Amino acid sequence: MAKPDNRADNVEHLQEHIQDTIQNLHEAEDYLDEHAEEISDTERSAITAKNERRRASIEGMRSEVKDEAKSQ
Repeated sequence: MAKPDNRADNVEHLQEHIQDTIQNLHEAEDYLDEHAEEISDTERSAITAKNERRRASIEGMRSEVKDEAKSQ
């Protein structure tokens, strides 16, 4: 038997994911700042692209938080 869909703590979980993603974004930016001269252009591009995806994810999760808060 499937577990019932309990969405009571979705906002809390989403907010935790947002904070974790923001932290990862800042750590990657700090890494780029500290090691800019040591890393290849390919690695720098990969980190930059990943940070852009993180920013998009953060926006999406914030939108989800708003939707979840409205439905509660």
